[in-house]
Amino acid sequence: MTGISRPSDPPATPPAERAENIARIRAPRRGEVVWRRFGDIRGTLMAPQLLLLQVAHPVVGAGVADHSNFRAEPWPRLIRTLLSLTTVVYGGQEAATAEARRLRRMHAGMKGTDAAGRPYRALDPEAYHWVHATLVKGPVDALTVFGRGMPADELEEYYRGMRDVGRVWGLKERHLPPDWPSFLAYYDDMVTHRLEYNASVRDVLAELAHPAKPFDRLPDPLWTPVARLVARYALLVTVGTLPPILRERLHLSWSPRQERALRRFARAVRVLTALVPPPLRLTLALVLAHRAAGRPT
Repeated sequence: MTGISRPSDPPATPPAERAENIARIRAPRRGEVVWRRFGDIRGTLMAPQLLLLQVAHPVVGAGVADHSNFRAEPWPRLIRTLLSLTTVVYGGQEAATAEARRLRRMHAGMKGTDAAGRPYRALDPEAYHWVHATLVKGPVDALTVFGRGMPADELEEYYRGMRDVGRVWGLKERHLPPDWPSFLAYYDDMVTHRLEYNASVRDVLAELAHPAKPFDRLPDPLWTPVARLVARYALLVTVGTLPPILRERLHLSWSPRQERALRRFARAVRVLTALVPPPLRLTLALVLAHRAAGRPT
């Protein structure tokens, strides 16, 4: 474990730290590294992997199982999540702060007891930080797998910007590793010691294997071949980019043949996205942020 302890129930925040946190709650600004990198279209290919990592945390998994309609409405749930994320990163300071407050209000009453008899609450600081951590690392992994990676000088600036995003979401300074190497140590420790197989993990994998129709009126003969293609590559990317130790814990097999298939798919994505000017790779994120601007908070 790094010098940054796992967040639990922290003591009352000292006034000086509260003042510092308030002063440093700052949403990303146009042109900064987080703005340019977070919403890259290649990151959407990692979205199922991020969801799987998140629900593998016992608190997040229990909360999703008890309080979410993910299995009944996976597509609306996905759209709401994307709208929320793009609001915080691309919506500007006022919209980002309002969205963060909305999320905390929405999760405040979500609590219960998981299948193992452990009490949980959705705003548990460790779980809240873990969700943020997956969102920090996801775009970096996406650019590594489907691009040339993020240059080292940008990586530290990106992480500093994502620390600011964490503060917008309500994380405290002491919950955020100070630099990228410390973050990676924290991340690896969580994967190794905290994540687990649970009912929500099973549900996410089942949905990936058999994706629901995005809307009911879509004829089955049209959706079935598309669903097979979506399932194939969603599972390929999701399982293939998980840390090997977690793949084993979640009972997911991975073969050399699958590894070669993932590499071929990644090469195809790299070639296709190389043809798209970098500003256009953010189009989906900016459109979603614009749409979210009219949504009540």
